[in-house]
Amino acid sequence: MSVEFNEFELELKAELERHPAPPGLKSKILQRQRLEHEQRRHARAAWWQKLAASVLLVAMAGGTWIWRNAEERRKGEAARQQVLTALRITNHALDVMNAQLQERNRESQ
Repeated sequence: MSVEFNEFELELKAELERHPAPPGLKSKILQRQRLEHEQRRHARAAWWQKLAASVLLVAMAGGTWIWRNAEERRKGEAARQQVLTALRITNHALDVMNAQLQERNRESQ
């Protein structure tokens, strides 16, 4: 058992010995870090663009809703003015007819 333990210990020491890094490892690590940084930056920029587009769409929808309500109010007010004008004209015509009827009633008496 001691022989097996010595072999295991030798293998373990061999594995734990310091080995030089493979050529290009540092550049690969730095490149990977730059790439990850760029991806995070891109993801943040995309998030802000989506947020800005959402805000713009909400503002456009709100503006459209406000404009339509104002347009409906304007049309309603124009229709109200037309009805009031028609009622004034009708009232005037009825006043003229009543005056004519009263004059005829006076003449016939």
